[in-house]
Amino acid sequence: MRKTLLKTDNLSKSFSSGGTLQHVLKNIDLELYEGDFTVIMGASGAGKSTLLYALSGMDTPSLGTITFGDQVISDMSQDELAVFRRRHCGFVFQQIYLMDGMSVMDNVLAAGLLVNKDKSGLLSRAKELFAMVDISEETQRKFPAQVSGGEAQRAGIVRALINRPELLFADEPTGALNSKTGLNVLDTLTAFHAQGQSVVMVTHDMRSARRGNRILYLKDGVILGECDLGKYVHGDSKRHDRLASFLAEMGW
Repeated sequence: MRKTLLKTDNLSKSFSSGGTLQHVLKNIDLELYEGDFTVIMGASGAGKSTLLYALSGMDTPSLGTITFGDQVISDMSQDELAVFRRRHCGFVFQQIYLMDGMSVMDNVLAAGLLVNKDKSGLLSRAKELFAMVDISEETQRKFPAQVSGGEAQRAGIVRALINRPELLFADEPTGALNSKTGLNVLDTLTAFHAQGQSVVMVTHDMRSARRGNRILYLKDGVILGECDLGKYVHGDSKRHDRLASFLAEMGW
């Protein structure tokens, strides 16, 4: 039996634009499972990022409920949501948002200290994570402006994982990176997923999407279909073909 981490019932989100109500998400029923690498795809404007922000508690739905474990997060106040996100969620964005006036290491520790006051334990975990993403101690001491885009994004992943989140949310994490650097970031996410980290990623890039085992296709605010790609295996050419066939069926 697969463990459900997060569940939505009748999730809907609307915005008012120029006096007209725009329905971005429409009555979505969805379950996210422990250990999955779930990828959300769809054309521009389909509601991918809106769905990600709602699932993670960064935005509140207009209608419906979102349940994380035994907590109904869609009923939480903004202060309660902030605490919830710190304890249960990690975030990796296209823009990295490291704080300029702090070293790479201090950026990570600052995020950890919001939840855990054991600085010694946090430092030990941070060093372990940095080693896993191949960021040297010298680079850890640098400021964000002194490191490459790929190093900064991998540091962002370390920051996202410092509090051992149940779910790691990634919104176009390779969108601002060149091909080689983006591949390194994908390898990093894949490695953490292989160790059991549950991931939800929004992307429009097939190379990125192939890393997921579960693909959801969003169109006009509804989940039009999903595809099970199974466990990621490097060099599996059939994986690309299965994904391409699914996306063609969805009207990609």
